[in-house]
Amino acid sequence: MNARLKTISVLLLMLVSGWAVAQASFPSKPLRWVIGSFAGGGNDVVGRILAAKLSQQFGQNVIVDNRGGANGIIGMGLVAQAAPDGYTFYQGTAGHLSVNPSLHRTMPFNIARDFAPLTQTVSLPFLLYLYPSVPIATLGEFFAYAKANPGKLVWSSSGNGGLPHLTGELLKLQTGIDTRRIAYKGSAPAFIDLLAGRVQYMIDAVSIGLPYVRTHKLRALATTGPKRLAFLPDVPALNETLPNFVVLNWYGMVLPAGTPQALLDRLHAEIVKAMNDPTVHEKLVALGFDPVGSTPKAFAAFRNSEQTRWAGVIRDAHVPTQ
Repeated sequence: MNARLKTISVLLLMLVSGWAVAQASFPSKPLRWVIGSFAGGGNDVVGRILAAKLSQQFGQNVIVDNRGGANGIIGMGLVAQAAPDGYTFYQGTAGHLSVNPSLHRTMPFNIARDFAPLTQTVSLPFLLYLYPSVPIATLGEFFAYAKANPGKLVWSSSGNGGLPHLTGELLKLQTGIDTRRIAYKGSAPAFIDLLAGRVQYMIDAVSIGLPYVRTHKLRALATTGPKRLAFLPDVPALNETLPNFVVLNWYGMVLPAGTPQALLDRLHAEIVKAMNDPTVHEKLVALGFDPVGSTPKAFAAFRNSEQTRWAGVIRDAHVPTQ
């Protein structure tokens, strides 16, 4: 019996030692950062900024893999099936991670069961963008025009159930305006039609439209954040007109369930380090993102609370579920 116990102890020691060596050498190959959005949107912008910095920190390439479509389900499905070895992780939007469970009756994975929360990377307000030929100059005029011309204003958004879509629905619920929506496969194609004047307005990330606001190709009527943006001081917050109307989109990272705690801790520490780098922080803030870097526990609780909030909007706005 003593000999057997000694053999088991040696084997356990070898296993732990081997794991410690593997941990010390992580990563020993390129990492895959799956972005559940098409290139060009805010989620993609943040992922690429952080991936470039993480590549420097790790001494290994962090390869961005854009897997847009189906409100993130395509990309999340890939990561849910990936080996839980720390080399594959996912960054998605609030829509991907907190809205999908209320929007889809069945999915090829369970968000709470099949993923390990890592961190909320950023939060960001939206801007309400308007095509400049529309005869509207202020937020008050926007509401008045929409009420006087039911169904005339057409807006674009990324796919069904994304936060740009649900924010637009929430705005309609709280104001009673009647406008028509056209859904696109992602923010980038939705924005192309806004710039072409094929739709009249859009609610989306600051980063995607700020250059066009500054060159007067689009008009920013309002921000959905709690206060005006420092770099757009003349653009009001929606809650100045609609009390308590605050919407912050956010992006968060998850790993395949079963990823060892030591790897999760290492990845979290490196991501927070990257976000706290002065150059990275400055880039993110300049584009309208607020770096967060929450703990996995805090991120899990936040994701759950957001799921509850948007489930109510889906119900009240009669958003079709699938």
